Amino acid sequence: MTRHTSHTKKSDARLAIIAGYGRLPIDVALAAREQGIDPYILALQGEADQDWRDFDHIDLPIANFSKVVKILRLQNVDRIVLAGGVRKRPKIVDIRPTFKLLFSLPKLLKVILSGGDDALLSLTINLFEMHGVKVVGAQEIVPNLLAQEGVLGAVAMNQQDQADINIASIAASQLGRDDKGQAAVAINGQVVATEGADGTDAMLRALAEQFGSDKSSQKQGVLVKLSKPQQERRADLPTIGPMSVINADKAGLSGIAVEAGRSFILDKENVIKEADKRGMFIAGISREASE
Repeated sequence: MTRHTSHTKKSDARLAIIAGYGRLPIDVALAAREQGIDPYILALQGEADQDWRDFDHIDLPIANFSKVVKILRLQNVDRIVLAGGVRKRPKIVDIRPTFKLLFSLPKLLKVILSGGDDALLSLTINLFEMHGVKVVGAQEIVPNLLAQEGVLGAVAMNQQDQADINIASIAASQLGRDDKGQAAVAINGQVVATEGADGTDAMLRALAEQFGSDKSSQKQGVLVKLSKPQQERRADLPTIGPMSVINADKAGLSGIAVEAGRSFILDKENVIKEADKRGMFIAGISREASE
């Protein structure tokens, strides 16, 4: 369902948000509105999970690039933000290219079949800008959501936590260099899990089954999320929220560390509340200090 606002002038260039799943898209949209911007939402079918009834929006399949570009032109969009997660890559048979995209189609198909997430995002951004639309990072709209260096909340790190952060950071950095993921978990100086294509929450759920059943044992181990060394900063920055804390607690971990300035903490107040309640720390770290 689409709601069209009557007060938007065709002559006014507009911001669009291509929305995947999670809270980040709605945070960006609300922040834009507070800044006097009326964003247009392109909610990805099968991915977007927020209620967009109060925004001018349309639901679109992820692979119909031709229709996306047509909508952007009709809405006079000159900037877009890519926000939220995407669980599934587009199916090749569903791709609807524009004429300009035909020349890049072989490269796009190769990346879809064999490339990592960052390679696909970088190519997607290039394709949008090829059509005259500038892609801006969500942090330009919601800079207050970026993690700051230091510990949040009431729980501090201990020496073992710091050692685990260092070990997990090395693993997360290597994972990122290989364009395979952003997160790793270390317990007592050993890497016990790395993020796969199914994401951080799936990794934590698997850990909960393996390590989290004995609630009488002391919390140990740290989840570390870092941006990839070659990270396209305009999309897919590492993100945590209250559910990240809850899932890490179920896995028996003592805390979470994310890269300061290059990671989002969504619903920060509740992240801190949930962490304090569970005796867990939340920390923003610098890549240089952690590796």
